[in-house]
Amino acid sequence: MPPPPPITSLPPPHFPFPQPQEPNLLEDPNVWTSKFLVMGHRGCGMNILHSSDSRFKFMKENSILSFNAAAKFPVDFIEFDVQVTKDGCPVIFHDCLILTEEKGVIVEKRVTELMVEEFLSYGPQHDPWKIGKPLFRRTVDGGVYEWKVENDAPLCTLQEAFEKVEHSVGFNVELKFDDLIVYEEEQLAQMIQQVLEVVEMKAKDRPIIYSSFIPDAAQLVKKLQSSYPVFFLTNGGLKIYPDIRRNSLEEAINVCMVGGLNGVVAEVTSILRNPAAVDKIRNGGLSLITYGQLNNLPEAVYVQRLLGIEGVIVDVVKEIAEAVSNTISSEQEESSHEQQMNMKARTKPNLSQKRACFLLNGEQGCSQNISLSSHIDNIIQLYQCK
Repeated sequence: MPPPPPITSLPPPHFPFPQPQEPNLLEDPNVWTSKFLVMGHRGCGMNILHSSDSRFKFMKENSILSFNAAAKFPVDFIEFDVQVTKDGCPVIFHDCLILTEEKGVIVEKRVTELMVEEFLSYGPQHDPWKIGKPLFRRTVDGGVYEWKVENDAPLCTLQEAFEKVEHSVGFNVELKFDDLIVYEEEQLAQMIQQVLEVVEMKAKDRPIIYSSFIPDAAQLVKKLQSSYPVFFLTNGGLKIYPDIRRNSLEEAINVCMVGGLNGVVAEVTSILRNPAAVDKIRNGGLSLITYGQLNNLPEAVYVQRLLGIEGVIVDVVKEIAEAVSNTISSEQEESSHEQQMNMKARTKPNLSQKRACFLLNGEQGCSQNISLSSHIDNIIQLYQCK
């Protein structure tokens, strides 16, 4: 089917999100804007069942409960994973395989091979008189854990999310596919179209971002619709895949340029270890968002604002959202004072000289003259020690 006509009212590629209302943002590219997007990872954060950190077992990821909990904080988007069941229903679930236990034996099935009714039969049920199948999860190293969290919730469909989640928060819809399967374009197109139909029917004026780790899928989403921005997800070469387009930031930029995508969502460590990539991405007219556990450190998030990164996907939503909100409020107060003193002083800061303030172990710390590279090294070392 031919793609719909382009929507000319959309922002230019470098501003694919609802634009902040600060004056002169587009008139002067050197203006330091306080707009910085915070996105809740799978809602209020992903579940790490074997973690000793209780925050990663507090609330069921990718659930309506978690989405609405995240929306209570100053976040712009929630990010979640969408797959399509055998009968064509887009559902929200991260893992490609879903596990349960039957007669003492772990049984796993592919989400895309289930009918939606069977998919929703796993875990807690909306009907209090109905008992769902016990839900388990396999870790990267092969361990299997019962999916127990402090605040559990039923699995959900994409349509439910649109209908039941606070409307003020945007959706970052990651189109999830199995890394071990090579998909034909027709397969991808059919699944993607089923997702697009739900979004078109239910989104209304909710901000939407599409993203995918699969280059062909991301580019196909862009071909099939022009209403919302599309981002390519990459780990920046931290893991190697048969498809070389997934193996570096340079390849990610090329995927975006070839497919007319709006930006890159990169694993944060790959960016902080190569800050020059930020300018390469932005010089290509692309936006840049990051994901990864390092984003759960306020210090790392603050440095990314200095680098010009436009948003972060985070797990510890409350801590990061409030830290960013407090930092922006402080900067706005300083900016207002500077404007009164000198209206021409609002230029983008020299990153190597910018006064760095961030929350460290719950307390605010400041440094007058920082070396950005050494500060990044310190943050990575701090994260590795946690």
